[in-house]
Amino acid sequence: MNAPQDSAAGNCDTVELALGGMTCAACAARIEKQLNKLPGVEAAVNFAAERAHVRYAPGDVDVERLIATVVKTGFSADISTADTRSEEKARKLAIYHDELRRFWISAALTLPLVAQMAFMFGADTHDDVLPRWLQLLLATPVQFWIGWRFYVGGFNAIRGGAGNMDVLVALGTSMAWAYSVVVTAWNLHHQHVYFEASATVITLVLLGKILEARAKAGTSAAIEALAKLQPQTARIERRIGDITELVDVPVATLIPGDVFVVRAGEAMPVDGAVIEGASSADEAMLTGESLPVAKAAGDKVFAATINGDGLLRCRATGVGSHTLLAGIIRLVEQAQGSKAPVQRLADRVAAIFVPVVVAIALATFVAWWALAGDFTQAMVNAVAVLVIACPCALGLATPTAIMVGTGQGARAGVLIRNAVALELAQKLKVLVVDKTGTLTEGRPVVTDIVKVGAGDTATLLRLAASLEQGSAHPLAAAIVARAKTDRLALAVPQNVVATAGRGLAGEVDGRRVQLGSVTWMQEQGHAAAGAEALAQAGRSVVAVVADDVLLGVIGIADPLRATSRAAVARLDRLGVEVVMLTGDNAGTARAVAHEAGIELFEAEVLPGDKAAAVNKLKGAGRLVGMAGDGINDAPALAAADVSFAMAAGSDVAMQAADITLMRDDLGSVADAISLSRATLAKIRQNLFFAFIYNVLGIPLAALGMLNPVIAGAAMAASSVSVVSNSLLLRRWQPNKD
Repeated sequence: MNAPQDSAAGNCDTVELALGGMTCAACAARIEKQLNKLPGVEAAVNFAAERAHVRYAPGDVDVERLIATVVKTGFSADISTADTRSEEKARKLAIYHDELRRFWISAALTLPLVAQMAFMFGADTHDDVLPRWLQLLLATPVQFWIGWRFYVGGFNAIRGGAGNMDVLVALGTSMAWAYSVVVTAWNLHHQHVYFEASATVITLVLLGKILEARAKAGTSAAIEALAKLQPQTARIERRIGDITELVDVPVATLIPGDVFVVRAGEAMPVDGAVIEGASSADEAMLTGESLPVAKAAGDKVFAATINGDGLLRCRATGVGSHTLLAGIIRLVEQAQGSKAPVQRLADRVAAIFVPVVVAIALATFVAWWALAGDFTQAMVNAVAVLVIACPCALGLATPTAIMVGTGQGARAGVLIRNAVALELAQKLKVLVVDKTGTLTEGRPVVTDIVKVGAGDTATLLRLAASLEQGSAHPLAAAIVARAKTDRLALAVPQNVVATAGRGLAGEVDGRRVQLGSVTWMQEQGHAAAGAEALAQAGRSVVAVVADDVLLGVIGIADPLRATSRAAVARLDRLGVEVVMLTGDNAGTARAVAHEAGIELFEAEVLPGDKAAAVNKLKGAGRLVGMAGDGINDAPALAAADVSFAMAAGSDVAMQAADITLMRDDLGSVADAISLSRATLAKIRQNLFFAFIYNVLGIPLAALGMLNPVIAGAAMAASSVSVVSNSLLLRRWQPNKD
């Protein structure tokens, strides 16, 4: 089981950029727009994760140009890799502490202004408690030192031909501050000053960004938890002269082939294969399965899984970025950086949001001044419109839910490749499943050997096993394993030709041998006696012919997984109809389908026809998923609307699939659908609240029903509430619908 890899199309390369300086969804949209203007570039910017996932053609652009484009747009960018993750976290932490320090300074300067307002509300007079020159001294550092970030961000946004939250905050607070300065300078005692409004808005917005940053950090908790699991050192064997010693070395220095030792209770440092020893491993962090997995010589072990009570001696097979853990982290990060189709509406709104809000604020100012004749009230209402309108909540609504959802999926052993698959999974109505390795254990064993005419069963088995040695099919492995158990000496086959979905032909000890499905043999005139009875008993049947004479048939049983029947029933409760496709004979298919509780199935389906069967089901207008584990399932997986691959299956199947199931349990498909529905429910809630907030807030501000301070508090609360709502997804648990 290799680490999942990102399959870039064609000759394109991909790079992950860590971004800095974004303050709202409009910033992300502008960066994305500028990157996508470059030739051969396809970029997706995630505001919540502060990442840009960029696919580019190396001949057209390079990474330096991508970074330069982001910098020119007014933001910072660096290449993000597993090695730089700790540096990025340290840098963000330093920025967070700096922002926190600034907030406390801003709060200390703003508090007297707010306290004055509270005193005035309880008094009969509206005279200033603090001298206006003192209010000016308190508010000015907040406006131009603490609030300088809004001017810089707003300038960069306007320079880039767009607007963002910084433009709204800078415009609104500057208007309130400038008006108050004029009133103070001209000593207009009959006019109120709004120093407390400008300072409080900046302080509240800054508080909102700090709370938002803390909440956003929680959305990537699953990735952080996975990254921390791998130990930093490994105990490896080193040959010093004639003595082999155990030496502790950094994990980063290990290379494939190194022999490492893991004591009881320790974490596996890298992926490897057991050379010596017997134990068990807790692989819950990879698969979500709580039961330990037995480990003995020849078994695979994976980085960060926990060794049980035995001592294991292993040989490293995957190190660094080539471990399964590293592949999982890459896959989850890729999914978190992708965009769901539901986000398109929010992106379109964010792109025009700021200009529309500025226009509404200007119209509010003109209307109040013209109709009410009150310049002060016109200015205050326009400021309130600018302050309460913020595209942050819209920008955070979708990506934060996707980040939490995909992280929860990874913890449960459900690896989602992209947000499109996450969104579509909730709509599935049909799930097509392969039989072998998906519904069944995928470890078939020979149960019956029925000879026909002369000869003996040992000869029949030896010829069949000799021909099957080069095949990767599970039935072939069962035949070879039985021959080895019976201690038969196998011959080297010659001129082997495989017919997809039919069988094999070749030469063994000078004899022309064919083996394959009963149907194939019947087409060539060989009636397989006894095959029907085996098929009715639920056996997969392989007929063996030598020198154009039928020698007999081999019955092979692949037991149904213990969890398959419950998984099918659970999918039925979720409204998903399960259809089984198999290349096996009709009798075996019927027996397995009945045992699993599946009503619809198709037998003797050739590998090339599985994709056609999926497309036929899609033609009925229903969303169709496909779950499989073999190479022959890859075309059908690619044809499905959403595809699921069992991690124990082939790498080809995993590459073709949208979702990889780390547990070999069809119930994980139900988990994926349940998670998809929970995540999309959160996204819809977030978008509803984000839209309602602006739909209600902007008119109330324009009508003079909100003052700038309340508007600022509401704006800060909106983003925090959206992220907090997304974090509620962390309550989702597998096996619960």
